[in-house]
Amino acid sequence: MTLKIKVNGPIISNGDKWFYDWFEEEATCPNDVLGALTDNNEDVELSINSYGGLLDSGNEIYTALRNYPGKVTANVIMAGSAASIIAMSADVVKMSPVGQIMIHNVQMGAGGDYHDMDKASEILQKSNKSIASAYEAKTGKSHEEILALMDRETWMTAQEAVELGFADDVMFESQEKPLLVASGANNMINPKIIAKVRELKNQQEKPVAEIKVNLDEIHGYIDEKLNEIKNKKDEPVNESPFTRFFF
Repeated sequence: MTLKIKVNGPIISNGDKWFYDWFEEEATCPNDVLGALTDNNEDVELSINSYGGLLDSGNEIYTALRNYPGKVTANVIMAGSAASIIAMSADVVKMSPVGQIMIHNVQMGAGGDYHDMDKASEILQKSNKSIASAYEAKTGKSHEEILALMDRETWMTAQEAVELGFADDVMFESQEKPLLVASGANNMINPKIIAKVRELKNQQEKPVAEIKVNLDEIHGYIDEKLNEIKNKKDEPVNESPFTRFFF
């Protein structure tokens, strides 16, 4: 039997998965993949349709799949950023004819003085070098070639991904009509919104005698903050001097 695992939506942390589930939004955390793997070492078929997300979560999934004894096949619709790292874990990568792979430099939010900015730059450059190894192992390209592709944010069609070594073949090539796949962009939800809703959710779960929360307040707050995000797309979100990596 083949295990079928979906890697859809943003790549997020285990701790934030409850939020996406609560609002019935697609997202993938490490536990979604690691929890699906069995001790029987059955073959795994990944279906990937994600623009990326948290680098650490993508790296955890990549490492688990690379270490998995069974054969892993990835069927790629969209594999961007952290999701492209996950795709590289597969023994065989197949591209939908309408699919794409995108690789770029690691990103992060940072705050502080020039020492902090120097350290942020050092961390980002070393992170780039670390994840480049996943692309090198798959493509056979040199470290410098991979870093150059990342540096200019490279988007690859299905055929280009095969030519560059990021994929092994294109799906449905023997069919006259390819399967058409439509996919919209998936955006990470602002961590501040998740923290606020967690606070409201915890209050809601208390006994009624202690507190009573209006659900309209929660949804109203989310709508308000999402509108703020749309109006301030270019403003970084800093949880700490070095917030979580987004890739």
